[in-house]
Amino acid sequence: MPAFRKIAFVASPTGHAREAADLLMRRYDHVSPEEADVVVALGGDGLMLQVLHRFMDRPKPIYGMNRGTVGFLMNEFREDDLLEHLESAQRSVIHPLLMEAVDTEGRRHRARAINEVYLLRQTHQTAKLKIAVDGHVRLDQLIADGVLCATAAGSTAYNLSVGGPILPLDAKLLALTPISAFRPRRWRGALLPDYARIHIEVLDAAHRPVAAVADHNEFRRVCTVETRLDRATELVLLHDPGHSLDERILREQFG
Repeated sequence: MPAFRKIAFVASPTGHAREAADLLMRRYDHVSPEEADVVVALGGDGLMLQVLHRFMDRPKPIYGMNRGTVGFLMNEFREDDLLEHLESAQRSVIHPLLMEAVDTEGRRHRARAINEVYLLRQTHQTAKLKIAVDGHVRLDQLIADGVLCATAAGSTAYNLSVGGPILPLDAKLLALTPISAFRPRRWRGALLPDYARIHIEVLDAAHRPVAAVADHNEFRRVCTVETRLDRATELVLLHDPGHSLDERILREQFG
């Protein structure tokens, strides 16, 4: 009996992705995403993140096919033998970050991020941040545009673009990476165990406002942010044999 008997198709709004979805829906039986055993996402990495967030509280396997611009998380698009590809796909299990922030008005915000949580200055003035890990202050003051915490799955995204390390998926690490650090000049970030709790205090939050972002969820004028891995939530990505997320991350390290 096939592991995935109920398939749903979700596409980005671009013509390229919609055409692919229409083609597949004519060829294969399908149900609504809420009823499905597996979701086939047609688009780019942006769509994949949207779909993973959509089913964050009721996770189901996601098989992405690239019909977008960036397809790091996606498989090659094929209209033939979809059921066979789903059956032979390799599973990658990832956990999101949980961010809890408090703004200058005392409001509490909570969001999860698959790629990264970052703090970023809102004005021309640099941010001043105090960083503690598991209750111990590690940096009394980071003067920078901001700071970023990335999962292994997200380490090849914004984290890499600001000079952070690429993390193998099974490394059980988080990358803590500064964004345009001014002081201390030589601090290039830290590799932390994935059970670490990272607490960041915004110094002089009233005059040097800082926004906190968890993937696409942004909260402005925050004064404290705490981030940790949400081990209770498991997200499953499906990839064709030989193209697993582990393999893609390894390949990225060699250009």
